[in-house]
Amino acid sequence: MRKILIIVFLLTVTLVRSQELNCVVLINDQEIGVSNKQVFTTMKESIFEFMNNTKWTNIPYRNHEKIDCSLTINILENPETNLYKGNLQLQVSRPVYNSTYKTPILIFNDNDISFNYEEYQPLNYNRNSFDSNLVSILTYYVYTILGFQADTFSLNGGENYFKEAENVVNQAQQSGGKGWNNIDGNYTRYKLNENILSPVFEKFRETMYVYHLHGLDKMVEDKTQAKKTIAGSIISLQKIYDDRPNTFLIRVFMDTKSDEIVDIFSDGPRTDNSELREVLIRIFPALDSKWQQIKI
Repeated sequence: MRKILIIVFLLTVTLVRSQELNCVVLINDQEIGVSNKQVFTTMKESIFEFMNNTKWTNIPYRNHEKIDCSLTINILENPETNLYKGNLQLQVSRPVYNSTYKTPILIFNDNDISFNYEEYQPLNYNRNSFDSNLVSILTYYVYTILGFQADTFSLNGGENYFKEAENVVNQAQQSGGKGWNNIDGNYTRYKLNENILSPVFEKFRETMYVYHLHGLDKMVEDKTQAKKTIAGSIISLQKIYDDRPNTFLIRVFMDTKSDEIVDIFSDGPRTDNSELREVLIRIFPALDSKWQQIKI
Protein backbone atom coordinates (compact mmCIF):
# COMPACT_ATOMS: atom_id res chain seq x y z
CA MET A 1 0.00 0.00 0.00
CA ARG A 2 2.81 2.36 0.97
CA LYS A 3 4.58 1.70 -2.36
CA ILE A 4 1.40 2.46 -4.25
CA LEU A 5 1.02 5.77 -2.41
CA ILE A 6 4.62 6.70 -3.16
CA ILE A 7 4.14 5.96 -6.86
CA VAL A 8 0.92 8.01 -6.97
CA PHE A 9 2.68 10.87 -5.20
CA LEU A 10 5.60 10.84 -7.63
CA LEU A 11 3.26 10.76 -10.60
CA THR A 12 1.34 13.70 -9.17
CA VAL A 13 4.50 15.73 -8.59
CA THR A 14 5.65 14.99 -12.13
CA LEU A 15 2.29 16.09 -13.51
CA VAL A 16 2.16 19.32 -11.50
CA ARG A 17 5.71 20.30 -12.36
CA SER A 18 5.57 19.36 -16.00
CA GLN A 19 6.46 22.33 -18.14
CA GLU A 20 4.38 23.67 -21.02
CA LEU A 21 6.62 23.64 -24.07
CA ASN A 22 8.28 21.08 -26.26
CA CYS A 23 10.51 23.55 -28.08
CA VAL A 24 13.17 22.64 -30.60
CA VAL A 25 15.94 25.27 -30.64
CA LEU A 26 18.26 25.85 -33.58
CA ILE A 27 21.12 28.35 -33.80
CA ASN A 28 22.40 29.04 -37.31
CA ASP A 29 25.82 30.72 -37.25
CA GLN A 30 26.88 29.91 -40.82
CA GLU A 31 26.84 33.56 -41.93
CA ILE A 32 29.51 34.78 -39.54
CA GLY A 33 33.12 33.82 -39.00
CA VAL A 34 33.57 33.43 -35.28
CA SER A 35 36.54 31.46 -34.02
CA ASN A 36 34.80 30.28 -30.84
CA LYS A 37 31.95 28.19 -32.24
CA GLN A 38 31.43 26.62 -28.83
CA VAL A 39 29.57 29.73 -27.71
CA PHE A 40 26.70 28.84 -30.05
CA THR A 41 26.43 25.36 -28.61
CA THR A 42 26.22 26.85 -25.14
CA MET A 43 23.73 29.45 -26.35
CA LYS A 44 21.51 26.77 -27.84
CA GLU A 45 21.61 24.71 -24.64
CA SER A 46 20.83 27.75 -22.47
CA ILE A 47 17.87 28.79 -24.63
CA PHE A 48 16.59 25.21 -24.73
CA GLU A 49 16.70 24.98 -20.94
CA PHE A 50 15.03 28.36 -20.54
CA MET A 51 12.18 27.59 -22.95
CA ASN A 52 11.50 24.01 -21.92
CA ASN A 53 12.38 23.80 -18.24
CA THR A 54 10.85 27.02 -16.92
CA LYS A 55 7.35 26.68 -15.44
CA TRP A 56 5.40 29.42 -17.20
CA THR A 57 1.89 28.82 -15.86
CA ASN A 58 0.07 27.26 -12.93
CA ILE A 59 -1.68 24.80 -15.21
CA PRO A 60 -0.52 21.16 -15.05
CA TYR A 61 0.57 19.82 -18.43
CA ARG A 62 0.98 16.14 -19.19
CA ASN A 63 3.81 15.23 -21.56
CA HIS A 64 1.45 14.65 -24.49
CA GLU A 65 -0.17 18.06 -23.86
CA LYS A 66 3.03 20.05 -24.26
CA ILE A 67 2.98 22.62 -27.04
CA ASP A 68 5.18 21.72 -30.01
CA CYS A 69 7.19 24.62 -31.36
CA SER A 70 10.51 25.42 -32.96
CA LEU A 71 12.70 28.47 -32.57
CA THR A 72 15.40 29.18 -35.14
CA ILE A 73 17.83 32.03 -34.50
CA ASN A 74 19.95 33.03 -37.49
CA ILE A 75 23.07 34.89 -36.35
CA LEU A 76 24.05 37.31 -39.13
CA GLU A 77 26.38 39.73 -37.35
CA ASN A 78 28.75 39.80 -34.40
CA PRO A 79 29.73 43.49 -34.44
CA GLU A 80 31.39 43.43 -31.04
CA THR A 81 32.24 40.99 -28.28
CA ASN A 82 29.14 39.18 -26.96
CA LEU A 83 26.76 41.16 -29.21
CA TYR A 84 24.79 39.23 -31.82
CA LYS A 85 22.37 40.41 -34.50
CA GLY A 86 20.14 38.48 -36.86
CA ASN A 87 16.60 37.19 -37.19
CA LEU A 88 14.29 34.68 -35.58
CA GLN A 89 11.79 32.23 -37.01
CA LEU A 90 9.04 30.77 -34.84
CA GLN A 91 6.72 27.88 -35.69
CA VAL A 92 4.00 26.59 -33.38
CA SER A 93 1.58 23.72 -33.91
CA ARG A 94 -1.12 21.83 -32.07
CA PRO A 95 -2.72 18.40 -32.61
CA VAL A 96 -6.08 18.09 -34.30
CA TYR A 97 -8.64 16.13 -32.29
CA ASN A 98 -8.82 12.40 -33.05
CA SER A 99 -6.08 12.55 -35.66
CA THR A 100 -2.31 12.32 -36.07
CA TYR A 101 -2.28 15.64 -37.91
CA LYS A 102 -0.69 18.69 -36.31
CA THR A 103 -1.91 22.06 -37.53
CA PRO A 104 0.28 25.18 -37.59
CA ILE A 105 -1.17 27.89 -35.36
CA LEU A 106 1.61 30.46 -35.69
CA ILE A 107 4.46 30.98 -38.12
CA PHE A 108 6.23 34.25 -37.46
CA ASN A 109 9.45 35.83 -38.70
CA ASP A 110 11.14 38.41 -36.50
CA ASN A 111 13.55 40.05 -38.92
CA ASP A 112 15.50 42.26 -36.55
CA ILE A 113 16.79 40.88 -33.27
CA SER A 114 19.90 41.81 -31.33
CA PHE A 115 21.11 40.65 -27.95
CA ASN A 116 24.13 40.27 -25.73
CA TYR A 117 25.13 36.80 -24.69
CA GLU A 118 28.12 35.80 -22.63
CA GLU A 119 28.94 32.11 -22.57
CA TYR A 120 27.40 30.29 -19.58
CA GLN A 121 25.44 33.32 -18.42
CA PRO A 122 22.21 32.32 -16.64
CA LEU A 123 18.90 33.16 -18.31
CA ASN A 124 16.29 34.15 -15.74
CA TYR A 125 13.06 36.07 -16.17
CA ASN A 126 11.74 38.59 -13.64
CA ARG A 127 8.36 39.98 -14.71
CA ASN A 128 8.95 43.19 -12.73
CA SER A 129 12.22 44.22 -14.32
CA PHE A 130 14.26 44.11 -17.52
CA ASP A 131 17.20 41.70 -17.39
CA SER A 132 18.45 41.31 -20.96
CA ASN A 133 17.14 41.60 -24.49
CA LEU A 134 17.64 37.87 -25.05
CA VAL A 135 15.55 36.96 -21.99
CA SER A 136 12.85 39.46 -23.02
CA ILE A 137 12.68 38.16 -26.60
CA LEU A 138 12.41 34.54 -25.49
CA THR A 139 9.86 35.28 -22.76
CA TYR A 140 7.77 37.37 -25.14
CA TYR A 141 7.56 34.45 -27.55
CA VAL A 142 6.77 31.95 -24.80
CA TYR A 143 3.69 33.93 -23.76
CA THR A 144 2.76 34.55 -27.38
CA ILE A 145 2.94 30.79 -28.02
CA LEU A 146 0.77 30.10 -24.98
CA GLY A 147 -1.70 32.78 -26.08
CA PHE A 148 -2.11 31.54 -29.63
CA GLN A 149 -2.53 27.96 -28.46
CA ALA A 150 -5.14 28.88 -25.83
CA ASP A 151 -7.09 30.96 -28.36
CA THR A 152 -7.63 27.84 -30.48
CA PHE A 153 -9.34 26.03 -27.61
CA SER A 154 -11.55 28.77 -26.17
CA LEU A 155 -12.69 32.18 -27.39
CA ASN A 156 -10.09 34.73 -26.24
CA GLY A 157 -8.58 32.00 -24.06
CA GLY A 158 -5.11 33.45 -24.51
CA GLU A 159 -5.93 36.89 -23.12
CA ASN A 160 -3.88 36.61 -19.93
CA TYR A 161 -0.88 35.23 -21.82
CA PHE A 162 -0.98 38.06 -24.35
CA LYS A 163 -1.11 40.52 -21.46
CA GLU A 164 1.96 38.86 -19.96
CA ALA A 165 3.66 39.34 -23.34
CA GLU A 166 2.54 42.98 -23.23
CA ASN A 167 4.23 43.33 -19.85
CA VAL A 168 7.45 42.01 -21.40
CA VAL A 169 7.13 44.63 -24.15
CA ASN A 170 6.64 47.41 -21.62
CA GLN A 171 9.64 46.33 -19.55
CA ALA A 172 11.86 45.92 -22.61
CA GLN A 173 11.13 49.33 -24.12
CA GLN A 174 13.75 50.86 -21.81
CA SER A 175 16.45 48.75 -23.48
CA GLY A 176 16.39 50.67 -26.74
CA GLY A 177 16.36 47.39 -28.66
CA LYS A 178 14.43 47.27 -31.92
CA GLY A 179 11.02 45.66 -32.11
CA TRP A 180 9.72 46.85 -28.74
CA ASN A 181 8.34 50.26 -29.71
CA ASN A 182 5.62 51.60 -31.97
CA ILE A 183 8.14 53.48 -34.13
CA ASP A 184 10.12 50.35 -34.99
CA GLY A 185 7.97 49.32 -37.96
CA ASN A 186 4.77 47.54 -38.90
CA TYR A 187 5.85 43.90 -38.51
CA THR A 188 7.39 43.77 -35.07
CA ARG A 189 6.89 42.18 -31.67
CA TYR A 190 5.23 45.39 -30.52
CA LYS A 191 2.77 45.44 -33.42
CA LEU A 192 1.88 41.76 -33.10
CA ASN A 193 1.07 42.14 -29.42
CA GLU A 194 -0.73 45.45 -29.82
CA ASN A 195 -2.91 44.09 -32.63
CA ILE A 196 -3.76 40.83 -30.88
CA LEU A 197 -4.96 42.69 -27.77
CA SER A 198 -6.90 45.36 -29.65
CA PRO A 199 -10.72 45.08 -29.70
CA VAL A 200 -10.51 46.32 -33.28
CA PHE A 201 -9.12 42.94 -34.34
CA GLU A 202 -11.29 40.69 -32.17
CA LYS A 203 -12.56 39.00 -35.35
CA PHE A 204 -9.08 37.55 -35.89
CA ARG A 205 -9.15 35.77 -32.54
CA GLU A 206 -12.67 34.54 -33.18
CA THR A 207 -11.47 33.12 -36.51
CA MET A 208 -8.63 31.28 -34.77
CA TYR A 209 -11.09 29.76 -32.29
CA VAL A 210 -13.79 28.73 -34.78
CA TYR A 211 -11.32 27.54 -37.43
CA HIS A 212 -9.63 25.14 -35.02
CA LEU A 213 -12.13 24.01 -32.39
CA HIS A 214 -15.27 23.98 -34.51
CA GLY A 215 -13.58 23.33 -37.84
CA LEU A 216 -10.46 21.18 -37.83
CA ASP A 217 -11.36 19.39 -34.59
CA LYS A 218 -14.71 18.36 -36.11
CA MET A 219 -13.23 16.89 -39.31
CA VAL A 220 -13.45 13.35 -38.02
CA GLU A 221 -17.18 13.74 -37.26
CA ASP A 222 -18.42 15.53 -40.38
CA LYS A 223 -15.81 16.64 -42.90
CA THR A 224 -18.25 18.53 -45.12
CA GLN A 225 -19.68 20.61 -42.27
CA ALA A 226 -16.22 21.16 -40.82
CA LYS A 227 -15.01 22.55 -44.15
CA LYS A 228 -17.99 24.90 -44.30
CA THR A 229 -17.20 26.12 -40.78
CA ILE A 230 -13.55 26.70 -41.65
CA ALA A 231 -14.53 28.56 -44.82
CA GLY A 232 -16.93 30.76 -42.87
CA SER A 233 -14.30 31.61 -40.29
CA ILE A 234 -11.86 32.69 -43.01
CA ILE A 235 -14.51 34.69 -44.87
CA SER A 236 -15.20 36.62 -41.66
CA LEU A 237 -11.69 38.10 -41.90
CA GLN A 238 -13.02 40.29 -44.70
CA LYS A 239 -14.50 42.58 -42.05
CA ILE A 240 -11.00 43.31 -40.73
CA TYR A 241 -9.74 43.87 -44.27
CA ASP A 242 -12.60 46.25 -45.09
CA ASP A 243 -11.78 48.38 -42.04
CA ARG A 244 -7.98 48.14 -42.28
CA PRO A 245 -6.71 46.68 -45.57
CA ASN A 246 -3.06 46.41 -44.47
CA THR A 247 -3.72 44.63 -41.21
CA PHE A 248 -0.66 42.84 -39.86
CA LEU A 249 -2.73 39.98 -38.44
CA ILE A 250 -4.10 38.97 -41.85
CA ARG A 251 -0.51 38.59 -43.04
CA VAL A 252 0.32 36.51 -39.94
CA PHE A 253 -2.73 34.32 -40.55
CA MET A 254 -1.87 33.74 -44.21
CA ASP A 255 1.81 33.05 -43.48
CA THR A 256 0.63 30.39 -41.07
CA LYS A 257 -2.40 28.94 -42.81
CA SER A 258 -2.19 29.43 -46.58
CA ASP A 259 -0.77 25.98 -47.41
CA GLU A 260 -3.23 24.28 -45.10
CA ILE A 261 -6.19 26.19 -46.56
CA VAL A 262 -5.25 25.07 -50.06
CA ASP A 263 -4.87 21.46 -48.88
CA ILE A 264 -8.28 21.49 -47.20
CA PHE A 265 -10.19 23.02 -50.09
CA SER A 266 -8.46 21.32 -53.02
CA ASP A 267 -9.51 17.89 -51.76
CA GLY A 268 -12.85 16.15 -51.19
CA PRO A 269 -15.57 16.17 -50.13
CA ARG A 270 -16.56 18.95 -52.53
CA THR A 271 -18.16 22.10 -51.15
CA ASP A 272 -19.07 25.43 -52.74
CA ASN A 273 -15.87 27.41 -52.22
CA SER A 274 -16.50 30.24 -54.68
CA GLU A 275 -17.05 32.89 -51.99
CA LEU A 276 -14.04 31.65 -50.02
CA ARG A 277 -11.73 31.90 -53.02
CA GLU A 278 -13.10 35.32 -53.93
CA VAL A 279 -12.48 36.63 -50.41
CA LEU A 280 -8.97 35.16 -50.22
CA ILE A 281 -8.02 36.75 -53.53
CA ARG A 282 -9.36 40.06 -52.30
CA ILE A 283 -7.80 40.18 -48.85
CA PHE A 284 -4.46 38.58 -49.77
CA PRO A 285 -3.86 38.89 -53.53
CA ALA A 286 -0.13 38.14 -53.16
CA LEU A 287 -1.05 34.45 -52.95
CA ASP A 288 -3.39 34.45 -55.94
CA SER A 289 -1.62 31.46 -57.54
CA LYS A 290 -2.32 29.43 -54.40
CA TRP A 291 -5.95 30.45 -54.15
CA GLN A 292 -6.52 29.35 -57.75
CA GLN A 293 -5.89 25.80 -56.60
CA ILE A 294 -9.01 25.88 -54.43
CA LYS A 295 -11.80 23.93 -56.10
CA ILE A 296 -15.07 25.81 -56.45
